[in-house]
Amino acid sequence: MTKGGLSLAYISSCWASITTSLTADAKMKFVILAAAVAAVAFAAPKANHLAAPPASAPAAPEASAPAAPEASAPAAPEAPAPPAPSTTVVPILKDDRTNDNEGTFTVDVKTGNGISLSRSGSPTGTNGSVVQTGQYSYTAPDGTPVKVTFVADENGFQPQSDIIPVAPALPHPMPQLALDQIAAGGNVVPVVEVPEERSAPPALILF
Repeated sequence: MTKGGLSLAYISSCWASITTSLTADAKMKFVILAAAVAAVAFAAPKANHLAAPPASAPAAPEASAPAAPEASAPAAPEAPAPPAPSTTVVPILKDDRTNDNEGTFTVDVKTGNGISLSRSGSPTGTNGSVVQTGQYSYTAPDGTPVKVTFVADENGFQPQSDIIPVAPALPHPMPQLALDQIAAGGNVVPVVEVPEERSAPPALILF
């Protein structure tokens, strides 16, 4: 062990060589001196290479500014879901049909909401065309009962019902030419009488 640059072995060897040549009184004085030197040697500061590194103060934490809250756009309100369409099942109370595949047929249908249809047809028209007759009825949204009878032949569909508007009467009689065109379907070419052309009088010749 070394204290202040002096080893204990070196001190002991010096002590042995010195004590052999000293008297008892001198030995006592030398012991006191050696003790004092040893005390000083042990009390000396340690060498730099054995000294503990100086304690360093803990680093202060870096102050950081609080993060600004991220600005977010307000969420758009969700559009309400469209209402589910209401579905009403209408029962079929009657559905009778016949057909001989030669133009003769019948149809008779009735539903649970008050609709009815009856129709029949046969090839009794012009050139074997099918003539149909029948009727249908239902209830209007305002609660008015509706009934329509019809005939369909070579003259087209001809319905009859109280709900069909009627044209007002004409304030004056229609000319016969217009009536003839209506009766003929507008295919009549009107005949217009042209007055006879008169001949011009002979010119006077002056000499």
